[in-house]
Parts: sequence; structure tokens; C-alpha cells
Amino acid sequence: MIVMLFFSMLMLRITLPYLSLKPNIDFLRTKQGVIHLPLWRLAFYVHVFSSSFVLILGIFQFLPGVMKRMPNWHRMAGKIYILLVLGISGPGGLVMAFYANGGWPARISFIITAVLWMAFTALAYAKVRRGEFVKHEAYMIRSYALTLSAITLRAYAFILPMIIHLHPRPEYVLIAWLSWVPNLAVAEWIIFRKKIKQ
Repeated sequence: MIVMLFFSMLMLRITLPYLSLKPNIDFLRTKQGVIHLPLWRLAFYVHVFSSSFVLILGIFQFLPGVMKRMPNWHRMAGKIYILLVLGISGPGGLVMAFYANGGWPARISFIITAVLWMAFTALAYAKVRRGEFVKHEAYMIRSYALTLSAITLRAYAFILPMIIHLHPRPEYVLIAWLSWVPNLAVAEWIIFRKKIKQ
């Protein structure tokens, strides 16, 4: 959890330059073809600025001490997490997905990620409202696995070029899929292990 908190804070630090709203910094240099579109620009900023908080809030949803000793905090943080994913981060990410670099192979990956992210989060909320806490936890694990794709995408973008040499476009397509498919596989393994223990 300390490692995840570190990477979440690092993600927050990465987003700080975008507070200047300058159209030609960091990632935005690759989006000069769409930066002029108001919808894309809005989607980018709301997604970037809210996702760091989603990452941090998600960590505290899985700390046993928080759930047992501070149930009110767990519920409040969970509600904020759900609100941010369903109302801000998820829709923003979905809009951005349709304009992703790498063409349609990468766009399809990001569209699936955004749709599953919102779907798992909505199902987690629905299950906890019905008192189905085991299923709620399972869907929250899946949701947070996709939240972590923001970190794993950047990790693969850093590590992959050291391992294999690809042209930029196929490399980005591979990173787009690697950013979330292994995460979800690990989430399913964790859920399966929990079922065996129960």
C-alpha cells in the first residue's frame, strides 16, 4: 500500500504542470491536432485532475484498519471515489479514448478500459446498496485494478523500450493493452483467492 501511495503521489506531481493550462506541455504536445476541440480539452483536464484523487482514495478502500476502525471514513471515501469515477474521471477518459494516439487498435483498448472502469464501479455501488459486501469488494477490486492502469501505462512506457524495439505506433498500441489487461487478470486472481479462503 505504501508503494501504491508513492506512485499515486507521483501521478499527482505529474499532473501539476497542467494547472498552467498551457496547450503545448508534456503529453499535450502529441495532441495538437485535437487540443482545439472544447470537448476533448474539457475531458482531458477533468480526467487528469480527478484521476490522481481517485488513485489515492482507492488505496484507503482496501486498508483493513480503515474499514474496521473508521467505517464512516471508508464509506465517505468510497462515495467520493464512485462519484469521481462515474461523474468525472470515467466520462473524461471515455471521450479521450476516441482520440487516443495509436489509431483504432489503441482507441478500442482505451474505450474498453473506460467502459469497464465505470461499469465495475457502478456495480460495486449497486452491490453495497443491496448489502452484498463480498460482491461489492470483488467489483471494487476490479475497478481499482483499472484505476491503476494510469500507473501501469506509464511504467510500461518507461520499461518496454528497454526490452523490445518497436516503431512508436505499434509500441503504443501494445502499451495501451498492457496497461489494463494484466491488471484485470491479477484482480481476478485476487478475487479467486479470496473465494477459496472464504
